[in-house]
Amino acid sequence: MPLHVPPAPAPALRSVLAALGSPTAVREARTPALRSAPGPLTPELPLPLHVLDGITPGGRTPRTRLAGWRFLISDPDRPVAAADTRLTPDGWAFSHFFEGPYIASTARALRQAELLTTHYQPRLLSVPELYMLTLWLHGDTTADGASGTPAPHDLLVPLAPAPPGICAHRPLRVSELLPVLTLRLAPAPLLGQPV
Repeated sequence: MPLHVPPAPAPALRSVLAALGSPTAVREARTPALRSAPGPLTPELPLPLHVLDGITPGGRTPRTRLAGWRFLISDPDRPVAAADTRLTPDGWAFSHFFEGPYIASTARALRQAELLTTHYQPRLLSVPELYMLTLWLHGDTTADGASGTPAPHDLLVPLAPAPPGICAHRPLRVSELLPVLTLRLAPAPLLGQPV
């Protein structure tokens, strides 16, 4: 398996396990899949969730920041939901459960990545301005999963649903996808001004 999943902070995992063990947290979550799961639920594949900020024309390298850790929540057969954790002044804490198309899309992208011959460290990279989430396959498998920026040769796999004009589940090097994102986020020229 070419994926080297970074270890999540132990308090983040404990907070998700505590939430899964709390009938109140599961019952009040807006995730019907958690309430109707037939078997035991387990948190799997912790992925650091980074946010990409500062995408601007001009070639300046965008910034990334760690937003939290995401755990896929699986019943005995498949992932049915996810749990996010966030860093608080008191340490890592459970944030919320959720479900939706990104759960199956993340699982699919991870299965695709396992078939690659190159070793990668999987992470998630969010581009809020485009309502876009990608699986970030970082080439440095020994790196701290909580820090760093996408390297030009890292792969980004847009998850479905992807923004119009960006193909979901098609791995692209950062050096290929970043210019597309820059164009998508560039302000449109005002009417009557030369392009």
